Amino acid sequence: MHRIRTFLLDLDGTFYLGDKIFPWSLDFVDTVRSQGKNFIFVTNNSSRHGRYYVEKIRKMGVDISDDQVFTSGEATIYHLLKYNYPKKVFLMGTPDLEEEFQEAGFELTADEAELVVLGFDMTLTYEKLRTACDLLRKGIPFIATHPDINCPTPTGPIPDAGSMIALIKASTGLEPKIIGKPYPEMVEALRAKYGLEDPETVAMVGDRLYTDIAMGKAAGIKSILVLSGETQLSDLEGSTFQPDFVVDNLGSIAERIRS
Repeated sequence: MHRIRTFLLDLDGTFYLGDKIFPWSLDFVDTVRSQGKNFIFVTNNSSRHGRYYVEKIRKMGVDISDDQVFTSGEATIYHLLKYNYPKKVFLMGTPDLEEEFQEAGFELTADEAELVVLGFDMTLTYEKLRTACDLLRKGIPFIATHPDINCPTPTGPIPDAGSMIALIKASTGLEPKIIGKPYPEMVEALRAKYGLEDPETVAMVGDRLYTDIAMGKAAGIKSILVLSGETQLSDLEGSTFQPDFVVDNLGSIAERIRS
């Protein structure tokens, strides 16, 4: 673990839960910085603009730069632009995600859409679902920002984009190309933005086996499971996704790299 120079950190369940930062997270930040290492927040939650997470983390007492947060929404935009997808998009997303897409030059439309994009749409309506299914039956491409079934909250899990993917598949029989963790498109976008070349010096840290740990394995980087969120130690039995390290929380990582 001492060889790791860049920690890719999940947010909910890893660094904070809801609006409360975990008490050990500040120790982790201080330790990483004191040793000249780096950390980047990597979240599948596309319901908010990256700027929202930057401000949220700053309000928790951690001063970070504007580019220290990377979302699946940003990765999706990178992928669509790089591979020349159509610019006329029917977007199932929150106002924050709509703003990101418009800033990147996409035209948000239903009548002339040539691409359907699904994010973690906390403003989801039946009309949006009906329109998306109608468009997909016409054969236009289907992209989703991430596959998470549920999003953790202080009061329990709530349906995330993966649940919406399942609903659309049940109606149309169609599945999207997915960009976020654990898929290689997320890794490609991260490497392009941050210049992460040496896999031996990068680690993905998170609380989910099927996104965080799976992405670490797919990317050929170290993977560190924290037990402060969704995954319990018993979940490792029989799991396809086995982390390189298992720790209680980010504070445990700080202790290891200080020793």
